[in-house]
Amino acid sequence: MLKSKTFVKKTRSGGVLKIVREHYLRDDIWCGSEVCKECKDEAPVLQEHACIESNLCSYPHYLIPDTNVVLHQIDILEDPLIRNVIILQIVLQEVRHRSAPVYKRIKDAIHEKEKHFYTFTNEHHRETFIEREQGESANDRNDRAIRVAAKWYTDHLAKKTNGGSLKVVLLTDDRSNKEKAEQYGLIVYRCEEYIKSLIGNPELMDRLALKPDDQNEITGSKLLFPEHLPLSRIQSGIKNGMFLQGTFHANRDNYLEGKVFINREGEEINEVLLQGLQNLNRAVHQDVVAVELFPKEHWVAPSSVVLQDDSPNDEDAEEDETENKLKGEPSDSSVLQPTGRVVGIIKRNWRPFCGMLSQSMIKEATRHLFTPADRRIPRIRIETRQAANLVGQRIMVAIDGWPKNSRYPNGHFVKNLGSAGDKETETEVLLLEHDVPHQPFSQAVLSFLPKMPWSITEEDLKVRADLRHLCVCSVDPPGCTDIDDTLHCRELENGNLEVGVHIADVSHFIRPGNALDQEAASRGTTVYLCGKRIDMVPELLSSNLCSLRSNVERLAFSCIWEMNHNAEILKAHFTKSIINSKASLTYAEAQMRIDDSTMKDDITKSLRGLNRLAKILKGRRIAKGALTLSSPEVRFHIDSETHDPIDLQSKELKETNSMVEEFMLLANISVAQKIYDEFSECALLRKHPSPPPSNYDILIKAAKSRDLNIHTDSAKALADSLNNATVENFPYFNTLLRILATRCMMQAVYFCSGMDSDFHHYGLASPIYTHFTSPIRRYADIIVHRLLAVAINADSTYPDLMDKHKQSALCNNLNYRHKMAQYAQRASVAFHTQLFFKNKGIINEEGFILFVRKNAIIILIPKFGLEGAVFFDNKDKPSPHLSFDSEGPTLKVEEHTFRMFDEVKVTISLDASNIQHQRIRMALIEPVIPGVSVPVPESEPEAKKPKLDC
Repeated sequence: MLKSKTFVKKTRSGGVLKIVREHYLRDDIWCGSEVCKECKDEAPVLQEHACIESNLCSYPHYLIPDTNVVLHQIDILEDPLIRNVIILQIVLQEVRHRSAPVYKRIKDAIHEKEKHFYTFTNEHHRETFIEREQGESANDRNDRAIRVAAKWYTDHLAKKTNGGSLKVVLLTDDRSNKEKAEQYGLIVYRCEEYIKSLIGNPELMDRLALKPDDQNEITGSKLLFPEHLPLSRIQSGIKNGMFLQGTFHANRDNYLEGKVFINREGEEINEVLLQGLQNLNRAVHQDVVAVELFPKEHWVAPSSVVLQDDSPNDEDAEEDETENKLKGEPSDSSVLQPTGRVVGIIKRNWRPFCGMLSQSMIKEATRHLFTPADRRIPRIRIETRQAANLVGQRIMVAIDGWPKNSRYPNGHFVKNLGSAGDKETETEVLLLEHDVPHQPFSQAVLSFLPKMPWSITEEDLKVRADLRHLCVCSVDPPGCTDIDDTLHCRELENGNLEVGVHIADVSHFIRPGNALDQEAASRGTTVYLCGKRIDMVPELLSSNLCSLRSNVERLAFSCIWEMNHNAEILKAHFTKSIINSKASLTYAEAQMRIDDSTMKDDITKSLRGLNRLAKILKGRRIAKGALTLSSPEVRFHIDSETHDPIDLQSKELKETNSMVEEFMLLANISVAQKIYDEFSECALLRKHPSPPPSNYDILIKAAKSRDLNIHTDSAKALADSLNNATVENFPYFNTLLRILATRCMMQAVYFCSGMDSDFHHYGLASPIYTHFTSPIRRYADIIVHRLLAVAINADSTYPDLMDKHKQSALCNNLNYRHKMAQYAQRASVAFHTQLFFKNKGIINEEGFILFVRKNAIIILIPKFGLEGAVFFDNKDKPSPHLSFDSEGPTLKVEEHTFRMFDEVKVTISLDASNIQHQRIRMALIEPVIPGVSVPVPESEPEAKKPKLDC
């Protein structure tokens, strides 16, 4: 059956366009129930005996939630108890339009067989489709469509069971919809009403999201925040320039401060500073907000106060006190920033948050405060009847709303993750908090893996270069199983050198558009934690078929150059190949071969040739202005039995690290040029933007404090300044300066060549760059492999590969995933550092001041690659006299003045007083300041334990 609608539309040019929309209706759409024998045409989804114990519904029944129930009560619907649910097409469409995260979660629930969720296409069923009536709003029409579908199901199932006991229950929290459904003869309940009726499952009540009416009941009448403007006023204000739209980023060190990054290009102001609860006005980290700028005379500088992680009982009093201190802080006129206030929320970006419950001191209370693990998220007030069981547990909580008369947002309990401090629980928390996809690969994904046993075929040999005879080897960190790259170097008959970089041909196994490809694209990158790896692709590929292990034949994508002995490229070509690696070496093993003059075998000769060329290539890069920066990295030694860290030391880099890096950079640059030459509009490239001059302020000040000048006009000028920046009798000074320079850099990002004009990579001083060399762990490299394969006629193209808009959207996801992976890795290192210090007692170490704040100094301990703060405004004892000068910057404590890069001696210990935010606490030993420094404690010797490199 075909229904059509015709209407006319006025075009921009003033013409009239006739539009006809056709809508097909069918009468053969299956109801999805086991009881129905008439319209069944596939495996049933909804069970015949749909039993769930309820005081309201003592009979078997299916649930039909309306749109708002799905949107707001998704945590309830995901619970294993809730089964046999009919999700109507109209509901799914509305959810998709209003919330992408909820849409994904409900789709996941539908695909979970044990849940028995069924999607009914009511909009194309002849008996359930309805036309919108004259004067009826789209929302009212959709509500009516839900009632019509529920009525059809009720009648349909009654016929199939001869008026039997199987019923349909409509869930809605809309009062009008409920009344009309009751008039229609339907069984209908509010979601809360139904959940309360379930027998033996009181914990489900905690997962109910609060409705606006409920939220008003648990807040006071006093207005604490300004009213948010309606969306219509916000939109007109943005249009006429009164307001600016941007994304709010809360300050990790100071919850009373944040910045709004303006989204629109060409805007004169890129970011707006917000200070104080009133001006933050209930914005939560990552919300899209509208801000109003203050007049220039009211602009302020960012606060130099670092707030400590204490959790006082009287939170309101503490926040008022801190806000007053913030307001009293003088602003340095040289660093004043555009300042403003939030006037409205355009889009909330709330997600379930991990953290811990702070149980109310009031006996029998059901309302408690939840403290998120992420310091940028405010505390959340929730209702729960299981508070006693949740104390000391890591839990997840979702925000439901933030009324203007509440100090905190209101939310609800989602689930218990496990005991705080437990390694598995804490790893789960950091993966969830950094949005790292870590669920096991689904059967749909695994179904696209090659069947085992796998081997190279005759067809592969016909279309690939056979390079199995070459003396190829890999050089990687110890314990590496996902080997992406191998190298070779040999002398040619004409006296030149042949150098090859051979990369795992992952794109051979992952074909465009299938479930395996979609999962890899979504994950974006492999995430490396301490003692754990979250793979981008299944292990069969990452550690076996794609891994270029020694003495097995593998498929590769090779970049081969002919060079002279001065490392100048004479020819370059790219080919799909077959290789057989002759050795899988660690950096240390490769270095030992190079250094041992008695070794003359082919592998060692190849390594020596590569190492010599790499030194020339690096020297040439640095001469062009490539930066050599620094960041403290550590390696843990893990107890072979308990898997706890028992030793911690800075990573030592060898020549072979640099050797591999140089040839990976060269391959990436060569491939970038090739794919851009072939596909100027859709090449996936990587750039590193030049930092704005203001980013270098702290670096210039630090150098000036030692009577040195840093020039930042270009990467070359900066590189030369860093190379010349030395201080007599202070060998670590240059490393400190490079660590600081690293903090001044912008983030490198992926982009599509057709959507940008600035390709330059600032840090590498290269006009063009991409990622080609790590396709096992980076999805960007898989796309680059596909582009290169098409460029050399080794594979066919597909529409999405040539679509610059889709490439650009993919780049956005990859940039997000890479950023989150970096944060997750740092969080894992921080947690394992805490484990390391847990049983160490107090350790004395030397360190250097990295930053000076108004009330603290931030110290780097080079031995452990560790940063921590020494605070001088301790609430437990009288504070010393402090004098902060932002020009230095310097901090005078009593009679001693601290400046950046000063050497100090501190005690290091684990402060576990706040189980939610355990942290490394440092206390000053030297210089000795009366009332501030602590006496030198004695360190105890450690018992020797078995070691295992992590």
